[in-house]
Amino acid sequence: MKDFKSYSGEQPKDNSQTVSGGIGGAPAEVNNTVELAKILTKAMSGKSETQILHTIISEAERGKREGTLTNADLDNFYNALSPMLDGFKKRKLKEVIARLKSI
Repeated sequence: MKDFKSYSGEQPKDNSQTVSGGIGGAPAEVNNTVELAKILTKAMSGKSETQILHTIISEAERGKREGTLTNADLDNFYNALSPMLDGFKKRKLKEVIARLKSI
């Protein structure tokens, strides 16, 4: 995993980008989510759930302490990842995000 913020789905603030600039007329947010899913799948391939969770938490804690990770970034990460999770895992991720926000 490179760093937590690179997986948050945040795009540079550039007013020249259009919302409907996606592939096949799909909104850009949809394409960003698809790209995020591809990156996450590749980065996490072959790792156990415990290893993945530990990596996410470690990177997020480091980012919060360095001041490079905001609560908005955490919300973006949750919003991008949660649709891919079942109910239990989604609740667990929400708990982790809440804990990270308190750092």
